[in-house]
Amino acid sequence: MSAEITKAGGALAIRPDQTTWTEQQGAVLRQSGIDNQVATEELSAFLHLCQRTRLDPFSRQIYLIGRWDNRQQRKVYTPQTSIDGYRVIAHRAAADAGHPLGYDDTLWCAKDGRWQDVWLSDAPPAAAKVTVIRNGMRFSAVARYSEYVQTKKGGEPSGLWGKMPATMVAKCAEALALRKAFPHDLAGVYTAEEMAQADNPAAEERHLRKVQPGEGDPWATPGPGAEQAGAAAVKGRSQPAQDIADVAGTTTDRDAVKELYRQAHAEGLLAETVKTSDRELLELGAYLIARGQQLAEPTPTGDDEVMDAKVVDTPAPTTVQDADAAAAERELRAAAATVGLDNLDEEFERSYGLPISEAAARDLRGMTAILTGTAA
Repeated sequence: MSAEITKAGGALAIRPDQTTWTEQQGAVLRQSGIDNQVATEELSAFLHLCQRTRLDPFSRQIYLIGRWDNRQQRKVYTPQTSIDGYRVIAHRAAADAGHPLGYDDTLWCAKDGRWQDVWLSDAPPAAAKVTVIRNGMRFSAVARYSEYVQTKKGGEPSGLWGKMPATMVAKCAEALALRKAFPHDLAGVYTAEEMAQADNPAAEERHLRKVQPGEGDPWATPGPGAEQAGAAAVKGRSQPAQDIADVAGTTTDRDAVKELYRQAHAEGLLAETVKTSDRELLELGAYLIARGQQLAEPTPTGDDEVMDAKVVDTPAPTTVQDADAAAAERELRAAAATVGLDNLDEEFERSYGLPISEAAARDLRGMTAILTGTAA
């Protein structure tokens, strides 16, 4: 054992250059409730996340929670932390960058749409709003109570959601706002407050779903007026991943979406996890591709080229199913490159019993969700 590891916390300390869990670390993780159903990819992604966020799983700052997935017929493990862990990451990142960090007063919304800065009613609020101020820039987020509340089988709130609904929904809004303010530091990890509703009855039908991108490659060559449309969409400034996704979700100009994709690619934001208008979670690059397809321009040909250099060339699809699988394969290979999984084909075949080239889009996106930490 090196002196550096001993000084940093002994044999359980996670080294920045570590690529797999040590035997001692694995033993402690198993004692925390991670059983043999956990996939190698889930453990690898969790290690990468611990290194990136600098949170300690052995101090319960961050942990893996297993939930049964009917599609995969096993537990699927998702990393999560508490709002306190989120605050630790945010304050550390702000300090490292030399940025001041603050908040506006939390606001709660009544069912009639009126906002107030103190919630005194015994009934739960309809929503909460939190604004994070980083280096003078404001990042606001609203969390609706109905979207996050944890319930029992009968539908009534359970746990702290029944005792402190205003506090719980405010924590969800704070997590959303912090993730907007610190997209690089907080992408891929979600708070226990946000994830509580994943344990609701039939939660697998409404939590962490992946959108289905249309077939065809994304675009690189600007169309007529793209520069002006893109400039108007981004308001002349650089935006973090969630802001770009929000603009893409409201614009009806496909050229503006193309411009947003190029901006995200230039700023290294394509692999960041964002929340779409209907609360689906996925990587920004995949969302922008899907959004562009929704705006109904034919599949590009000729001089158009793939925007993301990490996207792997695949044979031209011949059916809608083939096109969906090809798009899913590109997403999977981009996710594997992001987490540094070099033996993707081998791991996929070991997990699903068939090569990637023969897999359905559903299985490909299932593994992408595991690698990006967005599995239901």
